[in-house]
Amino acid sequence: MSSVGFWPGSGKIAGPAFYSYTSPEPEGFKQYKAKPAKAWYDTEMSEFILMYDDVRKASSPRQALLDFCRTTYEAGASLAKWNRTALERSAVAGVGEVA
Repeated sequence: MSSVGFWPGSGKIAGPAFYSYTSPEPEGFKQYKAKPAKAWYDTEMSEFILMYDDVRKASSPRQALLDFCRTTYEAGASLAKWNRTALERSAVAGVGEVA
């Protein structure tokens, strides 16, 4: 399973943040270089973290968040050797847009 979400913050994560994890975690996942560069892997929580303020302050917040979601998913899916052809579909123009 690949999961990404938003956390308002608590404990050692002192502010709002985005998180991403893959379960079961494939070997090499924690060493993967997720994007954007401000994202990191937290060994105690076993997930990637990207602080909300880092997204907000990025030159393109939308792109920063999309990069985080894409690269952490790709890390889990590729390292776990998922059949990505069967699981994924190509982006289609207009999908998800509100009219």
